[in-house]
Amino acid sequence: QLELVESGGGLVQAGDSLNLSCTASGRTFSSYAMGWFRQTPGKEREFVAGSGYSGAITYYADSVKGRFTISRDNAKNTVSLQMNSLKSEDTAVYYCAGGAIVGARTPQVYDFWGQGTQVTVSS
Repeated sequence: QLELVESGGGLVQAGDSLNLSCTASGRTFSSYAMGWFRQTPGKEREFVAGSGYSGAITYYADSVKGRFTISRDNAKNTVSLQMNSLKSEDTAVYYCAGGAIVGARTPQVYDFWGQGTQVTVSS
């Protein structure tokens, strides 16, 4: 029911900023909790940031607190991830996801996924 497409990834240097966007199809976008995950080769997909239905409730992995900000615009069916003070360890493929459970931090409870966008941070 929810199709997601990420964009905004690229190659940046440590300390730079990047903004990722995820565009969702359909008019039921506001009925889903949204999250951002990232994954590197050979590792499990890890939680980065999550948002409740309106965007008022947000939560983050400890590794990105104070640097990343998740936001959503339900009128435009988008969710964004503003990434500041990027580090080389932030390098990964970033995915947006939608699900029914606000506060979820595991990929197994999310039902819909985008194709991912590559973020590479050089030091």
